[in-house]
Amino acid sequence: MTAVPVRRDLTGRIADGLSSPLLNAVIGIAGIAVPVVAWISETTRAKNTLFAVETVLVLLLVANHVWLRRAYISLRRANSREMADRQYFDRVRTQLENELIADFGEIADGHLQVYASEVPRLSVLLYKVLIECESEPRRVLAADLTVNSDLLTQRREYLAVNRRLVETGGTIQRLFITRASDLAQEVFATALLQLINHHRALGVQCGIAVRDRLRADQAIDFVVVSGAAVLVEEEQGDAEYTRGRSSVYFKQVDRWTGRFESIWGHGTTSAPFILQSYEAAVRPMLDGGGWDAARARAVVNGL
Repeated sequence: MTAVPVRRDLTGRIADGLSSPLLNAVIGIAGIAVPVVAWISETTRAKNTLFAVETVLVLLLVANHVWLRRAYISLRRANSREMADRQYFDRVRTQLENELIADFGEIADGHLQVYASEVPRLSVLLYKVLIECESEPRRVLAADLTVNSDLLTQRREYLAVNRRLVETGGTIQRLFITRASDLAQEVFATALLQLINHHRALGVQCGIAVRDRLRADQAIDFVVVSGAAVLVEEEQGDAEYTRGRSSVYFKQVDRWTGRFESIWGHGTTSAPFILQSYEAAVRPMLDGGGWDAARARAVVNGL
């Protein structure tokens, strides 16, 4: 999914201005020039005024230094003279530093983009932080574009952290967004209901939605963690899944919460009720070993 650029706000532009090398250079030059002018000044009043200005400049420099240490990360730069090939090392170091700086710039703006293969590790991290911190509400809203149910069962560490969140008083609502054609197939229905049984055993609240009946902006794979972050993933089971990019946003999370709740619904149109209706019709066929394809399609069409 293509990430939406985060617009820099006024605070960010002010911060950039305060940390500007040009501004700091001007203050530094003024800090040198002012006392020189004061010493050569002939009047006491002018000296006192210039020394007062110098005092203000020193205070500004100290305050700016303290602010920079709090607002920016300071990292030690490697000494290339200690390396076997100084020129080669400098080129590699420069490339890696540029990539690192770009990543930190995104995080500072409340956005993080990762390769889809990193999503399982990042998902676990987001859950663990919610378990360990005091963010409220202690809940996760997960919308999964479910094409291949096996993908979710293979993520053992992710399932374990789901269980831990529930055991520590959190809640998880998981919405399986599936195609109507898949729901009408015996193999897919068997795997999906087994997956749902597994998640229910973890204490997860489950529901389904038919993808064909959702808007394009609803048929998205995303996970809302508390009111703090949202992870927007590539499609589960997609052939390109491991090569795509996924994003985490730490701003404007409420709109994703609203999007999830609009799909989850209420009452007889809610995702859990739709799942209940589907199970009531499909499980007897699966348990009895007599799958009726025509009846399954009719059930799905009625959801």
